[in-house]
Amino acid sequence: MTTAIINARIFDGAEVLDATTVLLDGDRITAVGGELPGDAAIVDAKGATLLPGLIDAHVHTNPANLALALQFGVTTELEMQGTNTRHNRAHITENDMVADVRSSGFGITPPGGHPSELFPKDFRPGPPPGATPPPGARPAGPPPVMPFATTPEQAVAFIPQLVGTGSDYIKFMVDDGSVEGHPGLPMLDQATLDAGVAAARRHDMLTVAHALTVDATRMAIEAGIGGLAHLFMDRPPTDEIIALVAGSGAFVVPCVVLNASMMGITGGELAADPRVASRLPDDWMSTLRSSFGHYPQGSLTDVLVSVKSLHDAGVDILVGTDASVALPFLGGVAHGASVHHEMQYLVRAGLTPVQALRAATSTPARRFRLDDRGRVAAGLRADLMLVDGDPTTTIGDTLNIRAVWRRGTRVVLDGITTER
Repeated sequence: MTTAIINARIFDGAEVLDATTVLLDGDRITAVGGELPGDAAIVDAKGATLLPGLIDAHVHTNPANLALALQFGVTTELEMQGTNTRHNRAHITENDMVADVRSSGFGITPPGGHPSELFPKDFRPGPPPGATPPPGARPAGPPPVMPFATTPEQAVAFIPQLVGTGSDYIKFMVDDGSVEGHPGLPMLDQATLDAGVAAARRHDMLTVAHALTVDATRMAIEAGIGGLAHLFMDRPPTDEIIALVAGSGAFVVPCVVLNASMMGITGGELAADPRVASRLPDDWMSTLRSSFGHYPQGSLTDVLVSVKSLHDAGVDILVGTDASVALPFLGGVAHGASVHHEMQYLVRAGLTPVQALRAATSTPARRFRLDDRGRVAAGLRADLMLVDGDPTTTIGDTLNIRAVWRRGTRVVLDGITTER
């Protein structure tokens, strides 16, 4: 049956349209504007804005967290370290109760390199020994490739393995541990990074880099990286580093919410918003109210100036959060909710609300080659969010969520059941 969303303000991922009607049939948008079919099921969106489903361009996730993300209108998460690669996600792709996902698999890093320093020595991820994991938590598929590399030859050899096990893009860790309070961490050298990036490009793979410092950013850009999964936070921006990033054509996922958390700034203000508190379980509320806290000497003002300087120089800015698991020592961010917080930070940096919305919709879709989503247009996936108010002028209105659709299925916002 056709669903007609009528009387909506429509932000199509780039701009506000004159049209006020969108038609859905099955998992696709069939028309924007035009006449209503006589038998259409009507959704009256008066007073609300229809948007593409949001995209979080930096997470570490699992089915439970994908379900949480969907509650906040995030219909796609892009994993930057994890197991949700192409061969391991059929249970996600066909499940309209969770956000869709793409994944790098595991990032190329030296033995003992980032992110090993983030976890206590006695930390055990996943269920305790002997416990039965929840259905779908450990899908069948090839074992994960652990791409530990210390030489150019090793980095090059890992690329076809990552491609073969279903990575959607290739990630490189370029981190000496200084921001995380572990200076001297083993780190990829320039020759190894150069060789790995070049090999990935020969396989037509998008490359992204974890880089939290200006020096690591420079290394990644000089290697020809396609995108930066973080924004440097150790120094104020300079004309030189801004010009270097802009001239390369690389995109940037600033993850301002993560940088703030590294400085000890919690997500407590977001957690206090009833539109968030009503949807987050207790463990995620505790996590959001906490912070990483490894880099208190950092300046959030400098980070925001960097975001605006990069944007003004023509760099594509993408919304990402680095949300992972509900643990206080990985705090300050939460799946779904922090996407809205990140858009608020982008506006605080000086982007317009429309520019912030593009950073969470059409821009990540374009840069990650997701040609079937990120916009409201005929023929695309019916991944949509309907919010009360007008987030194209007041970015906080994105949290006024009235409805979410994933592949044309309307999500019941308690996360339990869905309806067409």
